[in-house]
Amino acid sequence: MLLVLLPVTVLLAVTAFAAVAQWQEARTLGDFDTAIEVSFEISEAADAVARERIVAVEARLNAEPDTLRARAEAQRVTDRALRRAFEETIGRTRSDDAGILDAVRRQLHAVRVQTGTRSLPAQTVAQRYEAIENQVLDIVADLEAGRPTRASGRAADAHIAMLRAVAAAESERAELAILFHAPGDGHATAAAGRWTELERAQLRAFQQTASDTLKAELHTVRFRAPGRAVRIARDLVADPDPQPVEWPSYDDWLSESALYTDALRGIRDRAARELDDTAHRDLRTTRARTYTELTICGVVLALITFLALALRRSIIRPLGQVSEGARALSDGDLSYDIRYAGRDELGDVADTFRELRVTSERLAGEIRDMNTAIDAGRLGHRADVDSFEGTWAQLLGGMNGTMASFAAAHGRRRRAERELEGIFNLSLDLLCISGVDGYFKRVNPAFERTLGYPVRTLTSRPFLDFVHEDDRDSTRAAVALLASGAEVAEFENRYLRADGSERWLQWSARSVPEEGLIYAAARDVTESRRAALEQAALRRVATAVARGVPPSDVFATVAEEVASLLGTASAVIRYEPDGGVKILGIAHARADEVEAACLTRWDTAGGTIDEVARTRRAARSDSAVGAPIVVDGRIWGVVVAASLVDPLPRGAEARLADFTGLIATAIANADSRDQLTASRARVVAAGDASRRRIERDLHDGVQQRLVSLQLELRMTQTLVDDPSSELARRLDQLAKGLDDAFQDLLQVARGIHPSVLSKGGLGPALRALARRAAVPVELDLGFTRTRFPEQVEVAAYYVASESLTNAVKHARASVVTVTAEERSGVLELLIRDDGVGGAEPGKGSGLIGLIDRVEAIGGRLTVTSPPGGGTTLNVRLPLSPPEEAATAVATRP
Repeated sequence: MLLVLLPVTVLLAVTAFAAVAQWQEARTLGDFDTAIEVSFEISEAADAVARERIVAVEARLNAEPDTLRARAEAQRVTDRALRRAFEETIGRTRSDDAGILDAVRRQLHAVRVQTGTRSLPAQTVAQRYEAIENQVLDIVADLEAGRPTRASGRAADAHIAMLRAVAAAESERAELAILFHAPGDGHATAAAGRWTELERAQLRAFQQTASDTLKAELHTVRFRAPGRAVRIARDLVADPDPQPVEWPSYDDWLSESALYTDALRGIRDRAARELDDTAHRDLRTTRARTYTELTICGVVLALITFLALALRRSIIRPLGQVSEGARALSDGDLSYDIRYAGRDELGDVADTFRELRVTSERLAGEIRDMNTAIDAGRLGHRADVDSFEGTWAQLLGGMNGTMASFAAAHGRRRRAERELEGIFNLSLDLLCISGVDGYFKRVNPAFERTLGYPVRTLTSRPFLDFVHEDDRDSTRAAVALLASGAEVAEFENRYLRADGSERWLQWSARSVPEEGLIYAAARDVTESRRAALEQAALRRVATAVARGVPPSDVFATVAEEVASLLGTASAVIRYEPDGGVKILGIAHARADEVEAACLTRWDTAGGTIDEVARTRRAARSDSAVGAPIVVDGRIWGVVVAASLVDPLPRGAEARLADFTGLIATAIANADSRDQLTASRARVVAAGDASRRRIERDLHDGVQQRLVSLQLELRMTQTLVDDPSSELARRLDQLAKGLDDAFQDLLQVARGIHPSVLSKGGLGPALRALARRAAVPVELDLGFTRTRFPEQVEVAAYYVASESLTNAVKHARASVVTVTAEERSGVLELLIRDDGVGGAEPGKGSGLIGLIDRVEAIGGRLTVTSPPGGGTTLNVRLPLSPPEEAATAVATRP
């Protein structure tokens, strides 16, 4: 009875646990269903904030009655949406979403007040609304993060991704609306590009999780007329040399982008419906399954309980003997005898067990004979089926069939071994069996093809002899791990071929510790690793170009990457118009190489350089390879790699040509930027030379002529007898006019190029500026040297002169502080005033010319001028030009 009640109890416990689990699952699904309903209301509030943002930006850009009314209407819509979201959130979510929405409402009110007073520019208005929208979208993402099932998780991911994509499109719409309203704002262009990338990323995430129908709708929206218009506008904004006349008008952009974002909102709404349908479907399915399982378990429990009560009667002792006999028979004890011999059903069962014991003894004999035949290899032996009847005969017949099947399987095994041997020998991957003693026991022919050693050599030496010495310690650790019974997957090390070259092998291995064997398979990943290294090198070169590092550093980076890829010395060389070549970047393969060895290497590479110039194709000599750099259909230069110590690897010229083709544009762009910088420096130098020439001409010509006229006039005045006569009075007026003209000419000459700068240097020139300034100047000169390079002195002087002029004319400053000091080969000039501030270099001020002058000699000028906080100019001027890469010029035939 206990044996009957035990499974009943276990089934009751399992039923209760299953019911609790199903109830928890249904509760989780119900909470998620409630959360997404709340998230839909909050997403509507986020959409209302986005719509209000573009209307607020329009009103800020064009404060007409229509736009102001539209802004007021949008604010009312947003308030209603936030109120509905707040009411839906209260009591329906576990987090403090209602408090966050209330904070969002207060932030929105503050932004509206500032926008209404027009104290914020349009760009700041868009950014404030963007921050508020992101807070609301974060609440939506938190609510939909439950994801109790895979289907609801994918639908939630698609919904969130489309919400983020619409938000990015709205942000871009506001940024470009500002740009197209007043073309020329570079900051708006950069911000719009950032939103474009964010929208694309979110749409890619949406396509990974959305249904096929939504993907098709998204594809249609992106290629319809509004989508095409938006892409055209993005391409125009992303153009490095934008032409504002080609940009769409402000109204056209608002119309086209509104159609595009409305289409995206349509897809977002359908994604929300799919999420809602999925959540409802999962909840209904779980609840139905819960009720069904509870009903079935209840019925089963009732049946088992009824049977347990029906079987309760007094049969314990006879049933015990029968069960004991059955247990002994099941344990293989054929000597146990059941003594009960009643004439009831249990007696019949006892008689049956006694007959079963005899039959089992005979059956055991047949089985022993069968095992003996198997051990002896007599697979043709068969049991005597005719001496048994019924099930026993079927059992022995089955054993005979098993024997026949075993004989057939033995034959198939021999055939499978032969087939496995064929696969082992034909596999392109490296397959082997090795021992924990460090020797290969068996290898397939792929080893011989890959490493170049014969099988006899591979199996006669420890396999560590073939491993690169730098990888032997890691290989020993992997073998020790395998010997302990663990598995090794995707372990990589280098093997040395018979010709001395390296091959990277990726291993997966499993050991059989009791046999002391390791079964392993390897794949040659040398080429894939090389491709990964080349891609990493390309990314580093592209990063250097994108960061705007000096061209010499870009060329040096390219040379270093080539040297690292090929294990040689390398150089980036440009063909000069006069027939020579110029080395722009150079790198050595090893740090211990000396300059003499490098010069010898480049002498041996000269033939390769000439061969590339002649054939316009990659070329190879005994110790060097070269690949042409082709820009706009012309050969610009060559990348050359050379080695005197180690032989160049096979296929080095092809690898170099592929890599050079990929980085040709980066090299050309860096060279163009270098030439542009040099050209700008030459223009500034030519302007300074012209100023000096004009100042010299004024000093030697006009000034001397005026002095001569003044002397002659003084002589004429001495000839007048009556000082009170009309002639004497006219001569005095003429003398005063000549003096004034002479002083004006001196001021003009000083403005063109002050002579004190040429004669005394920067220190006296700055002191002279401070004395002549119309505002008090606090001068602090912290350098000790008397003279600096001419271009540095001229740039520093004109920056100080223009800053003092601006402080008087525009900033209305009461005092100006000028600090100059020399630090680590850089002249730092700091100019501060306490004026009104608000200076913007981008609005056509003279600061643009100062920035160009400073940057032309490799310096940097930064302007900090908050409104009401004064203006600060920080100037850094290098005292020596950047070190150029080592160059060499040779004449080609």
